[in-house]
Amino acid sequence: MATATDRTASPGDRSIGLPLDKTGAKARDDATPVPLVVGVTGHRNLVTAEIPQLRELVRKFLKDLETQFPETPLSIMTSLADGADRLVAHEAVAMNIPLLIALPMPVELYKQDFTDAESVKDFENLYAQGEVLELPLVEGKMTASMSNPGNERDKHYAQAGVYICAHCHVLLALWDGKSSKKLGGTAQVVRFHHDDTMPGFTDSGRSSQQILADDESDLVYHIVCSRDQPDGAPLPSMQPLQTSWFTTDNENPRTDTIPERYIRIFERTSEFNADAVANRERIAAEKYSLLSSDSPASLPPSVREIDDMFTMADWLAIRFQKYVNFMLAATYTLAALMGLAFIAYSDLEGQEQMIFAFLLFFAAGVVLYVMSKRGGWHRRYLDYRALAEGLRVQFYWTASGVTAGRHTKFAHDNFLQKQDVELGWIRNVMRVAVLRSDIETAGDTDAGLEFSIREWVGGTDGMGQTCYFKSKAAERAQRNRKTEMLAMASLGGGILVAIVLALFGWQFDDNVRGPLV
Repeated sequence: MATATDRTASPGDRSIGLPLDKTGAKARDDATPVPLVVGVTGHRNLVTAEIPQLRELVRKFLKDLETQFPETPLSIMTSLADGADRLVAHEAVAMNIPLLIALPMPVELYKQDFTDAESVKDFENLYAQGEVLELPLVEGKMTASMSNPGNERDKHYAQAGVYICAHCHVLLALWDGKSSKKLGGTAQVVRFHHDDTMPGFTDSGRSSQQILADDESDLVYHIVCSRDQPDGAPLPSMQPLQTSWFTTDNENPRTDTIPERYIRIFERTSEFNADAVANRERIAAEKYSLLSSDSPASLPPSVREIDDMFTMADWLAIRFQKYVNFMLAATYTLAALMGLAFIAYSDLEGQEQMIFAFLLFFAAGVVLYVMSKRGGWHRRYLDYRALAEGLRVQFYWTASGVTAGRHTKFAHDNFLQKQDVELGWIRNVMRVAVLRSDIETAGDTDAGLEFSIREWVGGTDGMGQTCYFKSKAAERAQRNRKTEMLAMASLGGGILVAIVLALFGWQFDDNVRGPLV
């Protein structure tokens, strides 16, 4: 992947979506792992009279997101085309929001779109302030026809639109609302974001839409605009500068406020960010990395970004697993103590005060339950573990050079596809983690495959998932045997007490018989 190496850091130097030091933008906390990525699509020929108000609407939209989700920094993903792309990019730079530049083709070839010298200068200025993600050539090689307007060039714009849709959390569309057959145009990009379909580019026989759950990847914020051309007015049912949230909801596709289910998804991401920031020092000291000292040097650079995300999710999953295990152990212990306290109160003379101990243990159990419920310990443990395992799979796929083989389908589209939409936040995290791995060229795939088999699949050397699950199976079997022994001991003890009471119970006074019962 080509980048402007004279101005960008290596993948291991900074997190995706964080601003470069040279931009002068206010640096964000390095421990904040997941930005809310706003993809941009829009017309190039905006009407000059509408531009000031369009800028104001874009600025308000971005400020509202920052206010509503303060734990999650914004990033803008754009191709920096003339018109809407540039308008949004300038507003983002003014607000210190980082730019992710999805370049549809090599930069010198892309500049041919901008025949005006002032436009080229504007592009170069914004290009220097963003993080470049240069997409691969659609056919795998440069063709002479790419230098001229036409189908070959349009395919690359289509690919950029698909990539932005697949890796953003909200698509900001400055659009007249009209449908169009223009390959890679704004209307087609919005359609792909909703239906995973772009005629002339996608495989119409397949779709990455969710199977049983609502689709969390269809969220569009639509700002209606006119176009500077004949018949450039918006769709008759729309007015210029009208705004709405636009989804595939059958009953209410357009709303004035962001639909509730997306709020829950973004709040889950904010929760993950807050947990990561609050524990950043411990994560750095105690994390388990998928990379090792003997990892091949030829591994793609993007594996480090996936690994960084994995270590955070993995550490947090272990942390909340400990919370859940503590809650279960404490709850069972308190229940046993309640039972003993009640027996002492009911069957032993002079132990009336034990009823207060019973109530105290009960109150402690209620407090623990409320803490667990409000803290979402069990949910966060399961969510973070699911995220970590998804990232583990993506890490080794990337290391091995495994790709979807298509420009319109990505691994995160299929992860947890049959689950509730609230788990869509996990796919949102993966969209950010794989920004580079989904477009970079694999390195030495033989070395990467060997590394993945050794570290992930494993064998008889104590490494990999094979050995892990074998050891866990043996551990669970031993725990089950101990449980069965304890059960048999308890049953035998109970029967023995019953025999003693049957044979000699008449000789015991109440102070002995009561505790035995």
